[in-house]
Amino acid sequence: MSGVGIGQALGEGRIDEVLPFTIPSRDVRGRVVRLGPVLHDILAAHDYPVSLRKLLGEALLLTAMMGTLLKDQGCQLTLQVQGQGGAVDLLVCDYREGELRGYVRHDPELLAAHDPLPSVDALFGKGYMAITFDLAATGKRYQGIVPLEGGSLAHVCEAYFAQSEQVPTLIRIGLDVEGDQCVAGGLLVQHLPDGEEGRERLHVRMDHPQWEHVSALAGSMTQGELVDPALALDDLIWRLFHEEDEVRLQGVSRLTRGCRCSADYYRSVLSRFSQEDLDEMRDSQGQIVVDCAFCSKVFPIAL
Repeated sequence: MSGVGIGQALGEGRIDEVLPFTIPSRDVRGRVVRLGPVLHDILAAHDYPVSLRKLLGEALLLTAMMGTLLKDQGCQLTLQVQGQGGAVDLLVCDYREGELRGYVRHDPELLAAHDPLPSVDALFGKGYMAITFDLAATGKRYQGIVPLEGGSLAHVCEAYFAQSEQVPTLIRIGLDVEGDQCVAGGLLVQHLPDGEEGRERLHVRMDHPQWEHVSALAGSMTQGELVDPALALDDLIWRLFHEEDEVRLQGVSRLTRGCRCSADYYRSVLSRFSQEDLDEMRDSQGQIVVDCAFCSKVFPIAL
């Protein structure tokens, strides 16, 4: 097994990082991620119950893993889930250049009526997931939409890649968000052959022998391993694929909490409204008060 850092710990306990890797002989790419302080800071911005902490933690892991698939600077990935008829009607996360943010909008009374840990279907009711790629180099935006089916957000993302990208994908998630020290870990692996039998891939092929081999190995990863801070990210990859001829590790990406709210930003947005609309927004002191859904900061804007 070869590659940068394989067999040599990247640092025990390293956290808030994504480690991409490839297995050339299997036409496979993947990444492992572990979140700690970044996850804690995002969750702490709102007084979420455990069920929503788990939901948002899973969404942030997925956003980090998919966001690091973008290679160019300035690109952004946005994961948005909308529901109808459930306690949660909106979840939004995005990733840009190592910065993560996210929030959940919900009805506390409806949520209290559910079991302590309801399913995704129960939380959202009928709904869909939209995954949007904003590409900085071309200025273009690509979006795929899939229904909320499969029991978890990870399963919905697997369905997105199968349906929209024709890419077999396996995702494993581990979450420990009930205490003060939040930890979450994720694994994503994908099969990306250039073609099969000399033709362009027109449909996802889950029975490809290379993919069957890798997905069986990756599927053995446990939640406990993913959230164990004593296991370095490269050790997780080693446990799964140490018998492969070559595994190439790519550069580690650091993750930070990145809310881009500011008084100047909101002032520029409000400047697009008419004077009549602005007057309707003012409070008794003549200010317009804006609160950020992501970080809960409050901005009094004088215009």
